[in-house]
Amino acid sequence: MTSHALVFFAAVGFTWFLWLITDIIWELLIGLKAHVLPFLKSATVDLSAKFGSWAVVTGSTDGIGKAYAKELAKRGINIVLISRNFEKLMKVASEIQADYGVKTKIIVADFSKGQTVYEHIEQELKDIPVGILVNNVGMNFSYPMYVTESPAQGLWDILNINCGATTLMTRMILPQMQKRQKGAIVNVSSSSELQPLPLMSVYAASKVFVKSFTEALRFEYQKYGITVQHLSPLFINTKMNAFSYRLQETSLFVPDSETYAKNAVNTLGVVDHSTGYWAHGVQYFFIVMSPVWMRTAIGGFMNQIFRKDYFSQNKKLEKTVM
Repeated sequence: MTSHALVFFAAVGFTWFLWLITDIIWELLIGLKAHVLPFLKSATVDLSAKFGSWAVVTGSTDGIGKAYAKELAKRGINIVLISRNFEKLMKVASEIQADYGVKTKIIVADFSKGQTVYEHIEQELKDIPVGILVNNVGMNFSYPMYVTESPAQGLWDILNINCGATTLMTRMILPQMQKRQKGAIVNVSSSSELQPLPLMSVYAASKVFVKSFTEALRFEYQKYGITVQHLSPLFINTKMNAFSYRLQETSLFVPDSETYAKNAVNTLGVVDHSTGYWAHGVQYFFIVMSPVWMRTAIGGFMNQIFRKDYFSQNKKLEKTVM
């Protein structure tokens, strides 16, 4: 090998190393900005002044959505709750009004129905100046499964809810934010977006859609002063993860929805992308250091374990599926 070739490969290696170190430092700085600065009073964002006095939260009767809505209300934001269950909506609205003294409005909508629900939602929101839109509603397989195990309607539901609701709700609210030259859209994705995820293939693919959509949207609308934030949490102790007892025990790396929401709201107006929770940020940092093929293999292995957990709790189902 000639000396010129050695110099060339050395330069390539040094450039790659420099890029890797720079990327690591940058990710660490973003993490500090997201999870340290918000706890300083001087750095706390006045959400109402920055974005507006009303927020819309989809999927707001359970889990992250409910906790996120309450966290916004705690900061003086009026809340529009959208979900499919009227009784649950009324209960959450009553709790928010009693605890935080803000205005609430409820809208009953089942996003799995697709295009038909949006005209009704738009009519209900026509007189409300929405400053924050939280696209939280989401659906996963009821347990880790192969694509052919899921009914076709179940797959349509995942796509209509995870992709359709995020897209159509955003399109609905953006014009008024453009007119006011301010607002925030928070798209709740998942760290399953980081790799193909065996046994949750459609769910993970839908979250790749959310990530790509969010990043493109941010570029398109930044000139209007609109914040477009992307949240990609890891495991949270919610009903969506009830397929495994391991994910129903709150811990440092599997927080409950209230802990997650408090941390996530702290990042709004501070960073455009975050896991939403500092311990998830640590996990995310090390996950992205590994190649995609390794993440895919690990994800598949974990889901095989969760699948066994589910069947151990549902012996009759195991006999019909396995």
